[in-house]
Amino acid sequence: MNAPPYRRVFAVASAGRLLRVAADDGLAASWPRIAPHLPGVRPDLPLEPVDAQADLSLPHGLGPGDGRRLINAHLHVLHLGHGTLCLHAVALHKGGHGAVLLLGGHGAGKTLTAVAMVARGWRVLAGDVALLDAEEITVLGGTAAFLVRRRPAHRWFPELGLVPSGTEKVDLGPRWVSRPEEPVPVLAAVSVQVGEAVEASEEMDEHTARTLWLRASGHLLDRVLDGADTVLRLLEDGPAARRRTELVRTLAARMPIHTALGPPVGIAERIEQLAMRRGVTA
Repeated sequence: MNAPPYRRVFAVASAGRLLRVAADDGLAASWPRIAPHLPGVRPDLPLEPVDAQADLSLPHGLGPGDGRRLINAHLHVLHLGHGTLCLHAVALHKGGHGAVLLLGGHGAGKTLTAVAMVARGWRVLAGDVALLDAEEITVLGGTAAFLVRRRPAHRWFPELGLVPSGTEKVDLGPRWVSRPEEPVPVLAAVSVQVGEAVEASEEMDEHTARTLWLRASGHLLDRVLDGADTVLRLLEDGPAARRRTELVRTLAARMPIHTALGPPVGIAERIEQLAMRRGVTA
């Protein structure tokens, strides 16, 4: 009979909060691939073992993808307990002005809009999941990976030189993501839809905004594991779900969501104008 694999407890630090994860050495080996996709985690720091009881125990032999999904679901619960939402959003900031959140489903054009905003001097704060303090309405950090699809990027921004190839996605996070030391106040939240349509923008009604905030804040739970039967959604119990709903209501009442349609460059210009106006009046 084979001996059970050696397991240790590792401290996963996310925006100053700790999740203690019991795992075999496979987690440490895959850490460079996992860390950029965990919100608030610094990929440049090593994964450290600790002498403590685990909050999460990863099954032996779990692949890196499932390991990341399980850790992220538990980070969702951890941060929710501190009034922080793990939002499916790209966050950008500009020195002295604050941050903007780009919302939308997969393929809506959040990344393309972010690329256009980087060209206007903005920096990426969260590449896919942003940690939002829902009471202070500040961004505490986010995922370090900023994955750009080559084909649409080449279509809208040929100057980047991202010619379509066998590698569909490229991570520009090491070049474009920056991490301010302090929480960054949010100036604007925008639901984007990139396309050739006539440019348009408007403020979303509060009921629809609540639904969008709720959907975006459940992103890390809405995942199916490849090699396990765990239902991640069940990690958020009734009290936690009610707490998230309360935070979403507060957020929707204080931070409106605007919609923006059109080419990414035009959307970026309108978002910047909106952010600057709110920065002056905030």
